[in-house]
Amino acid sequence: MSAGLLYHILGVRGYRLVREKIVSGGMEFHIALDRDKVCCPDCGSTNVWLKGSQERKFRSIPFGRKTTTIVLDVPRVHCQACHCKKQVSISFAQPNKRYTRFFERHVLDLLCSMTCQDVAKHLGVSWDTVRDIEKTSLKRHFSKPPLKDVTHIAIDEIAVQKGHKYLTIVMDLKSGRVIFVGDGKGGDALIPFWKRLRRSRAKIIAVCTDMSPAYTKAVETHLPDVFHVFDRFHVMKLFNEKMTELRRRLYRESTDKEQKASLKGIRFSLLKREENLNVTKGEHQKLEKALTLNADLAVAYTLKEQLVELWETDDEDEALQIMAEWIADAEWSEIPEMLHFANTLINHCLKIINYHYCQITSGPLEGLNNKIKTLKRKSYGFRDQQYFKLKILAIHKARYELVG
Repeated sequence: MSAGLLYHILGVRGYRLVREKIVSGGMEFHIALDRDKVCCPDCGSTNVWLKGSQERKFRSIPFGRKTTTIVLDVPRVHCQACHCKKQVSISFAQPNKRYTRFFERHVLDLLCSMTCQDVAKHLGVSWDTVRDIEKTSLKRHFSKPPLKDVTHIAIDEIAVQKGHKYLTIVMDLKSGRVIFVGDGKGGDALIPFWKRLRRSRAKIIAVCTDMSPAYTKAVETHLPDVFHVFDRFHVMKLFNEKMTELRRRLYRESTDKEQKASLKGIRFSLLKREENLNVTKGEHQKLEKALTLNADLAVAYTLKEQLVELWETDDEDEALQIMAEWIADAEWSEIPEMLHFANTLINHCLKIINYHYCQITSGPLEGLNNKIKTLKRKSYGFRDQQYFKLKILAIHKARYELVG
């Protein structure tokens, strides 16, 4: 094999081929470094004394189904300029690795369409080796996402293990990139993010979160001048929980058999918009019967339909008017669950209305959470938490973009 083929096929440049050897299951290429090219790994001086060598083997890209190994006696030198005693640097492999740079690229190419386990089995290496190669590439490309141009962000947590193990995710809503993954949930999980954000001097305009007091306090402390928006989905989720509590209370307190029967099997029909009810399943008839027999439920259902109008208007003054009328209607109804939710609206009125100033929701982040759960299921979980976090940071990129 010529020096040109040695470089272009195996990625080995600046070495001469000593011999080729056929071994069980593959081939070995023994190479050597010319004496005049030996230099100090620290200062680059060629005024060095040789102090022995050590044979090292490096896995390279296969030839068909045959494994390929590069064998090199790595010289150890004593530099007369800086007086260091070290092995010389190896250009075709990363320090302390037993595979070449071309082998790394080959593994990353295969990972575009195969799992870590499939790649490991195909190449005859351990799963840990494939994981380490991908992890190194992910760390190089995604460990510190740029924050300079970020203006609108969403914050939420996701459960990653049983036993209340969480990760806190921050997303750039304009680009769809994950820009931070923190351990745990709440304000403490975001401390490293705030430090990076200050150093980047990013000009954040709006933040979207759920109604968590921890996130509210964190945003007020670190971004006091931005629009803090409570996500529409989480507001409606809280209202739906109140609707469920009301239905269950009415069922417990009811003494009429027909009334009790009408409250069964309508939980999800109550939470749907009227136009989304399934006609073929008779959801209209069941819901209409339940609302006819339960006056408080009918009032609450009407309030639900009115609450949705809060986000359908494009005018913030009109939204404030809708909210004021909704709170007045809820107080008039004297339904405990509606009164409790009305107090929530009063306490968080401005952060809900802020939606009309910047028109953002955490919907993209909720969609990303589903992708993260799918990634975790496909991998049957992750033993390496840092590897999992890097995979999340890279989830918006096509896997082939990691190569290069």
